[in-house]
Amino acid sequence: MIYWTIASTLFAYFIVWFVISTSKNNYSLVDIAWGGGFVVVAWVGFLTTLNMTVQGITILTLVSLWGIRLFLHLTRRNWNKPEDYRYVNMRKRWGTKFVNLKAFFNVFFLQGILLFIISLPIMHTFSKETVSFSWWQWFGIILWILGFIFEVGGDRQLEKFKKKPENKGKLLTTGFWSVTRHPNYFGEATCWWGIFLIAITQLSEIWLIISPVLITLLLLFVSGVPLLENKYKDRSDFQEYAKRTPKFFPSIGKKGL
Repeated sequence: MIYWTIASTLFAYFIVWFVISTSKNNYSLVDIAWGGGFVVVAWVGFLTTLNMTVQGITILTLVSLWGIRLFLHLTRRNWNKPEDYRYVNMRKRWGTKFVNLKAFFNVFFLQGILLFIISLPIMHTFSKETVSFSWWQWFGIILWILGFIFEVGGDRQLEKFKKKPENKGKLLTTGFWSVTRHPNYFGEATCWWGIFLIAITQLSEIWLIISPVLITLLLLFVSGVPLLENKYKDRSDFQEYAKRTPKFFPSIGKKGL
């Protein structure tokens, strides 16, 4: 029951964002919807089941903190900005016929499906009552905190860096950005590995690993890291930066992945 309720809620949620984005002629506003969508899933799951277990409250709290922070960050950054180049390029590929229909299915509907799959640990948590809290769930909380620090810290440093006129056209290579070229993406993936560990209570639930694996693969090979890497790959300063700084997993003193 909870899965169908959340699926229908997400469908309505992305329709609303499709209408908003179409009215502003800016499909990249769907990025704002991403973080908020997970908060919707968590609260619909909680209010549907009223699961008051330690596991349920922990998942609700952490997902809300992560999702609301990301929603506000992207709203402040993107709301009144021109459409992102990724979506501009999509429009060019689609041509002029049925643009809105293509956008709905290729952007909004697809993101809804991906969000639903990544949210499986959240929904599973609220679909059952569990009173135990094992050592790996505590480790999951620690992992989530580590990811949150990287994601928030990376975003904050980049935001401050870009506000200074003297940094225009330069690359941020200090702080979190000195140990990984994409601290915010690494942090996001790590948060979801933490949520996965908190959600599972027994080995039979290991199938929930599809959630962190999917978000990690998307960030590392599809929608996150590759787009920025390709954008800067021809710059000599980025090439030097890439030689000494790992792409995704942080390391200090030597280059990793």
